[in-house]
Amino acid sequence: MLIKNNDPAAPCPSEITGKDLYQGRRRFLRQAGALGGALWLGQAEANPAPAQLPPFKPGQPLPDEPLTSLDTLTSYGNFYEFGPNKDSPGRNAHTLKTRPWSVEVDGEVLKPRRFDLDELLRLAPLEERIYRLRCVEGWSAVVPWIGFPLAELIRRVQPTGNARYLEFWSLADPVQMPFVQYPTLDWPYREALRLDEAMHPLAILAVGLYGQVLPKPNGAPVRLVVPWKYGFKSGKSIVRIRFLEQQPRTSWMKAAPDEYGFYANVNPAVSHPRWSQAKERRLGEFFRRPTLPFNGYAAQVASLYAGMDLHRNY
Repeated sequence: MLIKNNDPAAPCPSEITGKDLYQGRRRFLRQAGALGGALWLGQAEANPAPAQLPPFKPGQPLPDEPLTSLDTLTSYGNFYEFGPNKDSPGRNAHTLKTRPWSVEVDGEVLKPRRFDLDELLRLAPLEERIYRLRCVEGWSAVVPWIGFPLAELIRRVQPTGNARYLEFWSLADPVQMPFVQYPTLDWPYREALRLDEAMHPLAILAVGLYGQVLPKPNGAPVRLVVPWKYGFKSGKSIVRIRFLEQQPRTSWMKAAPDEYGFYANVNPAVSHPRWSQAKERRLGEFFRRPTLPFNGYAAQVASLYAGMDLHRNY
């Protein structure tokens, strides 16, 4: 039975450093980490990739919120295809091949098609978007993403009148991603948005970070970024986008439905079953700060959920 911890000052598991950070992980994840590291370390192949992004429009910095360092962003995070720990993506994601790459778009659309990576880079003008990132585990960051509005891709494929949801599939290749062979989740990783959420101008497909192509630990070569939602909603290394009539069950909804709902909007008033969401720790800072409703983007997105019970629709 999971017991709620509503104390805003209580630390969450992800904020503990060193080996103790991972003591709550399931046994098979610890075993997988040891085995996977031994089997796959050093097995990267030459991976041609663009040396730089096309020109992009610089973003506006957030007031009084410095950027999280690139080293921190590439060495601390979740990417379970490469391991269960926060440092796993930085150590293991070198096996990912980002060329060739394509994203298939199908389902309830009039013009289904497959976009290769170069087509995506030319699909719409690129711009830097400096967004807050808030992880459900209690840490946060300020990230200078580079990408384009997801709405630009949606318009190209022309959704039918039945399209109400978008489902995003991540790559799940056990050759490149050694931890896909373990049942951490029901692979491939899948996330989803309502169509109106996906059309919102804040939702982007990111192809870069800090002025360069997207690093492999951060979801190269293309990932979703939805800044008013918890970070797990932003699928990495996307290979397929399906337009659906019915709401799909996402990966974390399947794995832990009592902990992760479909919407995953940042809401400090709704606790995770094992810790409070009222405060967060910005990476690189010592003290915790209050968590902002919708991660600070309430003025832009709260109207999407007018009349909804945001405790039940978590």
